[in-house]
Amino acid sequence: MKIKELSNLTEDELIAKEKQLKKDLFDMESHRQMGRVEKPAGFRNIRRDIARILTVLNERKAHGNKS
Repeated sequence: MKIKELSNLTEDELIAKEKQLKKDLFDMESHRQMGRVEKPAGFRNIRRDIARILTVLNERKAHGNKS
């Protein structure tokens, strides 16, 4: 997921997407505990997507306070 894609989404959509990614990460962690992870690189990708979403949300918050 790219920053440009995320910047086009509304704040509510970003929050919903973040919640979904956190749920996916939790599910993957539970699969890791059971020893059956299909794509180990998925952990890194999900964490990075969450960080991108939080970055976009924080930038919007900062720009809103300055204006």
